[in-house]
Amino acid sequence: MNMPNIVRAYFDADGRNDADTLTAAFCEQGVVVDEGTRHEGRDAIRSWWVAAKQKCQYVTDPIEAAGDDSSIWVRARVSGQFPGSPVTLDYAFTTENGKINQLEII
Repeated sequence: MNMPNIVRAYFDADGRNDADTLTAAFCEQGVVVDEGTRHEGRDAIRSWWVAAKQKCQYVTDPIEAAGDDSSIWVRARVSGQFPGSPVTLDYAFTTENGKINQLEII
């Protein structure tokens, strides 16, 4: 599957439960929007991700990707301990200077 290295790094770190590498994939003032809530800055992103992993113990498996180096959409199957598991979610990334500056999970 073709996706920018930094987006692949995000999914690889997520799969390894590696909060440090996942957080480092974002620019300093990066933003994640998930379930209607905005998380801004690396500290907030780390807190969001750690809480979600602990709560749902989810695994993300990218199944499709499209876009270019600055704007990429990834469809992924997410399974874990939450109602309706597994689900298919869309991850909309924007990147700049080799870092993720925004991720919206739809």
